[in-house]
Amino acid sequence: MRFLRMIKKIMSSDQKQNKYHSLDQKGMGVLTGTLYEDFNQIKQLFTGAEDFAYRELQINSTCFAIILFLDGLVDIERIELHVIDPLVRQAEKLLQKSKAEINHIKAVLSSAQISEGDTFEQIIDQILSGGTVVLINGCPKALIISEQSWEQRSVEEPLTEAVVLGPREGFTENIRTNVSLIRRRLKTTKLKFEFMKIGNLSQTEVAITYLDNIAEFSIVDEVRSRLKQINIDAIEDSGYILELIEDHPYSVFPQVVQTERPDRVVGNLLEGRIGIIVDNSPFALIVPVTFFQMMNSPEDYYGRFIMTSFIRFIRYLFLLIALLFPAIYIAVTTFHHELMPTNLIFSVAASREKVPFPAVIEVLLMEITFEALREAGLRLPRPIGSTVSIVGALVIGQAAVEAGIVSAPLVIVVSTTGIASFMFPNYAFTGAIRLLRFIMMFLAANLGFYGILLGVFFIVAHLVQLRSFGVPYLAPLAPFNFNNLKDILIRAPWWKMNERPEQTGKRNLKRLGPRNRKY
Repeated sequence: MRFLRMIKKIMSSDQKQNKYHSLDQKGMGVLTGTLYEDFNQIKQLFTGAEDFAYRELQINSTCFAIILFLDGLVDIERIELHVIDPLVRQAEKLLQKSKAEINHIKAVLSSAQISEGDTFEQIIDQILSGGTVVLINGCPKALIISEQSWEQRSVEEPLTEAVVLGPREGFTENIRTNVSLIRRRLKTTKLKFEFMKIGNLSQTEVAITYLDNIAEFSIVDEVRSRLKQINIDAIEDSGYILELIEDHPYSVFPQVVQTERPDRVVGNLLEGRIGIIVDNSPFALIVPVTFFQMMNSPEDYYGRFIMTSFIRFIRYLFLLIALLFPAIYIAVTTFHHELMPTNLIFSVAASREKVPFPAVIEVLLMEITFEALREAGLRLPRPIGSTVSIVGALVIGQAAVEAGIVSAPLVIVVSTTGIASFMFPNYAFTGAIRLLRFIMMFLAANLGFYGILLGVFFIVAHLVQLRSFGVPYLAPLAPFNFNNLKDILIRAPWWKMNERPEQTGKRNLKRLGPRNRKY
């Protein structure tokens, strides 16, 4: 009999645990109004969580309450000042009621944000998000108080996007701070934020932001739909979402922009694009994007248009150098000697006389070494990272030339290519060019200039068929739109750029009034 009782006790315990497990997974169930029954169910879900804290209070002779929160996510001093102290001090007024009602209790609390919840799902979600929950005996609703407080990084200058001109504020890991950085720059009721939670376990808060009078509703609906379809355990950074919402995930070209700069997000919102802000990530996402947007920097709009246009020309020139220069070197030295001047070909031949490898192996050795030095510089502590990468490149390059492993002209080619790859404002776009460079090198090694032309043809064909949330990647060149060419290869003066890009802002094309320049 004793054994049977033990078995029955174990089975009932398992059923109870299964009940709570089901509750935790499905989020089903509503508060019963019986204080300790509701409290025990919530407490059971937090079994083993030593940061789960609660405080029992007696409001009057017939009414009891329990305050629930997670230590470390709330401001204890504010909880005592705005919740516990008012309940204790106002108890005499509540004694006049035989039964304290939730509205009477809400009236005496001095917290700025107070809401109500009647399901376990709401309560658990609020506790995990740093909220404070007050359960009241005899009331089938709970009070949810926002008194969150946790350690966070202050607003600093962006680390991955160097600022030359313009604001020096960068996003932080706190979504509320990031929202405020955008809201402060656009003081309009047309700026909208839609919040949702993604991640079955992390429940990461994600915000979609757009300008209601500019953004295309179809694009906003598509962004909202793709985010809601994400089914994953946890979202640790915006990079998780980036990969899950791209139109062409197998393309080397990024179709979503990651940025640390609030001013860049605001500039794109004004052109009809949509921003995605992820809690715990200092990188916001911008969609849809185009090839030319990857080549533009926020500083392009803060300086004078003449200098900006010149810099853009240099940027596109070095795009070709970063992609094709090593491949051209391989093609010329292997197949097309006649394309070089006589003096130059003699000089290159003399420098390669002691090199035991063909040109393609020579270039691969130097390019892979340069990539390794670049990554090593990123992983090392910041004060010595750049020094090690620069000194390492100089020492290895000089030693390799003296040892006869590579030729001196190749060091110039690889160095120029490396410098060119640092000119692009978008890091993900730089990675695409670096990867395609190796493909172009292999084509040049096998087919010479014909291989290079074939590679360029396939790259352009691929870019033409790419889409970012339905917007052509090469817009406004393909499809061609003459009016939008003012902000592509050059930047026209502001008084000439009076229309937004038609692909994203056609609902409200005009962004400058008439006669902005009257002199």
